[in-house]
Amino acid sequence: MSRDLHIMPPEAPLAMPAQDFRNGFRDAQVPAGARPSAGFWRALAFSPAMAATLGLLWVMSDWFGSEGINLVEAILLALISFNFFWISFTVCTVLLGMISLSRQERPIRQDRAQPLRVALLMPTYNEVPWFVLGNARTMLEELRARGGQHEYAMFILSDTRDPDIAAQEQASIEALRTTLAPDLKLYYRRREQNTDRKVGNIADWVSRWGADWDAMLVLDADSLMTGRAIARLTDSLARDPGAGLIQSYPQLIGAQSVFARMQQFANGVYGIAFAEGLARWCGQEGNYWGHNAIIRTKAFATCAGLPKLRTFNGQEKLIMSHDFVEAGLLRRAGWAVRFLPRIRGSYEETPPTLIDHAMRDRRWCQGNLQHLKLLGSRGFRSVSRFHMFHGAVGYLMSPLWFALLLMWALIGQGEDASVLHYFSPDNPLFPQWPEMSETRHVLIILVMYAMLLAPKVLGVAALPLSGVRYSDFGGWRRFFTSFLFEVILSILYAPILMVQQMIAVFRTALGIQKGWSPQARDGGSYSLRTLVLCHALETVSGIALSVGILAGLVSVWLAPIAISLALAIPLSALSGVSAGTARRMVGMREDFAEPAITRSARRHRNELKRLIEGKGSMTPAE
Repeated sequence: MSRDLHIMPPEAPLAMPAQDFRNGFRDAQVPAGARPSAGFWRALAFSPAMAATLGLLWVMSDWFGSEGINLVEAILLALISFNFFWISFTVCTVLLGMISLSRQERPIRQDRAQPLRVALLMPTYNEVPWFVLGNARTMLEELRARGGQHEYAMFILSDTRDPDIAAQEQASIEALRTTLAPDLKLYYRRREQNTDRKVGNIADWVSRWGADWDAMLVLDADSLMTGRAIARLTDSLARDPGAGLIQSYPQLIGAQSVFARMQQFANGVYGIAFAEGLARWCGQEGNYWGHNAIIRTKAFATCAGLPKLRTFNGQEKLIMSHDFVEAGLLRRAGWAVRFLPRIRGSYEETPPTLIDHAMRDRRWCQGNLQHLKLLGSRGFRSVSRFHMFHGAVGYLMSPLWFALLLMWALIGQGEDASVLHYFSPDNPLFPQWPEMSETRHVLIILVMYAMLLAPKVLGVAALPLSGVRYSDFGGWRRFFTSFLFEVILSILYAPILMVQQMIAVFRTALGIQKGWSPQARDGGSYSLRTLVLCHALETVSGIALSVGILAGLVSVWLAPIAISLALAIPLSALSGVSAGTARRMVGMREDFAEPAITRSARRHRNELKRLIEGKGSMTPAE
């Protein structure tokens, strides 16, 4: 057996102790001094959302309260109110973003930035080697062309288990090193055991080589960042000695399928104002999404070592969604965690199909629900707890939406048609439902639909404030067409995603979801059998709702949801359609002005692929 390739600098150990969630911790290395407060922005984000929710609750309680509110009515009110708060909070965050984007940004000071040694860490696990290394080469050459006072090196941290992929990976590394300029530093090591997955991979680097590096820029296998974006993150960390982590705003690229282009359009249009609002109310207590962020190495080692979580049966489990927790631990220790969405040029890719998205969501759900166990840990800041709670609620909302849909369907349209009748005292075992007129019924549904659509409309209105023009999308008419298609597609896919997330929650709760397999980078078409197995519950639910509507038992206003669920299988197949159909449905800025870095990355990937495949086809010398 050939020895694994190992190209690394001399080891520089750095202790990384596991933190104790039962005790608070303050890092003595954090510089003293007051930091700006985000209290005003938080009040602007949370207060209107709470007021709107209380207003809706008051109106509906008045409707329901004519003869007292029974248990089932109280549950219905709680479900509606809880869901409405999170929708309102999203709208408020986007509105804050619009206000922030309209304000003049203060010029960044250009003095007092100390040179930093920055390690670019790219963990990989059974990835296509030339894809990863093509991106790595592009980023190194971007940094070399840009110059500057900081020093950078790229570390490919392999956890690849497949021996064939590992052989290709190492051949690709050797080939790439022969073509790189001498002053570009590229290192590589492959761990013998995939201990603790990505958490263990990063921790291994920190504990063995971290002492020589002031900061680490953590990437994903599909990450791509311009030299300017990397330099701006580094400068921001250098100028803020109290910052432990600074997160960029990763934008989606590379979308070819209908579903991926829908996601990329939403990210590039609606996400800008939302990200700006999020940055405002987070202030110094931002979050971390696991990649495309720069981290102060010693602060991370001292404050963010993750222990195992002990389960009820005494077993120890790895913290899956580690990024939220690491951000909370850094903030607990006194370090600032900042989000700078105006740093553009930070990219990642998105799953190409609905099924690939659902598979990724199952992994993320498993990790985010773990955070509920950490909410009572000592020392976490309230905003850090909110980030973890919000991540879990993002998945728990789906079962709540489904329960709300089920109850709304059962209420029906009236005394004679409803599945749940208005029982008299002769039948006291069942609740007596209120007089829900059709007008009130429709009003609540319209308010819900309007609030769900509001962030999109506001995001479109805020786009010029961010410096993006509608003409960048091929003209106003082309932009409006893409917007309509995205809205229609999101309405069609939302109920399906709701059911898929509900499945993910129950799989996690029942212990069915096992492991943490890598994300599928390629997708497209799935067999009919796979589509049927994956979307059976949605299809059955949609057909049942449709039958209820046709029979007059269920409100016709639930028809869009019923149609979407009933057509889950063909809609899922549509999600993977690419090429001309996808481009005609949803257009993007990148169709008309592709970023130079993505062209460079594609060229470097293709060059390395041809080189490796050419070597593989040659007959080795005897």
